[in-house]
Amino acid sequence: MGSGASFPRGILHSPQPEVFLAAASQRTKNIRLGHGIIQLTTNHPARVAEKVACLDLVSNGRVEFGMGEGASITELGPFDRSMEEKQAIWEDGVRCVLPMFKDGGWEYDGPYFKFPLRNVLPKPIQKPHPPLWVACSQLETIELAGRCGIGALGFQFLSAEMAHAWVHAYYNSFTRRQQKLTDYQSNCNIAMVSYFMCAETDEEARRRADGVTFFQFSLAWYSGSRNRERRRRGPSISGTSTKNGSGKILSWRIRPLTGGLIGSPETIRRKLRRFESSHVDQIILLNQAGKNTHQHICESLELFAKEVMPEFVGREPEHQAWKQSVLDGTTVLDELDTTAYKERAGVGKGVCDFEAGAGGGRSRRVIRTM
Repeated sequence: MGSGASFPRGILHSPQPEVFLAAASQRTKNIRLGHGIIQLTTNHPARVAEKVACLDLVSNGRVEFGMGEGASITELGPFDRSMEEKQAIWEDGVRCVLPMFKDGGWEYDGPYFKFPLRNVLPKPIQKPHPPLWVACSQLETIELAGRCGIGALGFQFLSAEMAHAWVHAYYNSFTRRQQKLTDYQSNCNIAMVSYFMCAETDEEARRRADGVTFFQFSLAWYSGSRNRERRRRGPSISGTSTKNGSGKILSWRIRPLTGGLIGSPETIRRKLRRFESSHVDQIILLNQAGKNTHQHICESLELFAKEVMPEFVGREPEHQAWKQSVLDGTTVLDELDTTAYKERAGVGKGVCDFEAGAGGGRSRRVIRTM
């Protein structure tokens, strides 16, 4: 998830995504490569600028720059950062790092980061910089991303109604209340995560996607504690039973397999159609969870690309036309009451009501490290 120690067990496995993404860049030609995310709260801006620019060079300009605050005291505490100040630190980091991509030197004197006049090298191929994204796990952060003019990476598992509300909140913030943190190129995009496994039958897809249940439980495990910190007492995650005292499988064990983009091509098409009208720009497919095999992951992606994507890619021009009409003011979106959608979807009874990822398999594919 982040470049900078991601300590929660069970859900985060990519503390140095540039290493993996650099390897991926040498084995691919067209697919874009995205950070999901670099924590600006725990990484020095100059080091971040160097890593992003180097990756952009070795990939020939295919990087998407995802950044964020960090989600828990487990991640922030070892670097002497608090939950209360993390947003302010992130904003200071954005103001400090982005001018480093420009030609020439840069100096900065902010409340959290101070940097003497230096020319940070190398510079990225993409000008003025790779597309910007910020991680969003709550509605408030979605609105913040819109205000900042930055793409929103929705690390959340949504119902169709929640996705609709979040998209409206983002686009209204972007078009009506945008206030950039510094001088950079806006990126109007909203992407959402979905569990994913495509197989010939629903039963086979659910069997192959069995590991997502542990991933979902891990999210709830950390989200349920104060400041999302690692719990010191009680059973470990790996030792937690999937059944209750009567032997019935717990609800968190079932819902991820019946929700998300898990199923046959027809099931996934049906779920995507429900979300297409919400106008999410991209969907992030969470495929590598649990003990599923490399072969099953490849088969899943190939079947999805062959049987599902063509329908939705074919309607991409319609989405782009809608998007342009919103940005130029021709289409005015309602200011929806979003009170009912402020809670994290991964906790409590809302866990995995998500039945798709909306936006319908857009043609601009992105690898993101989760």
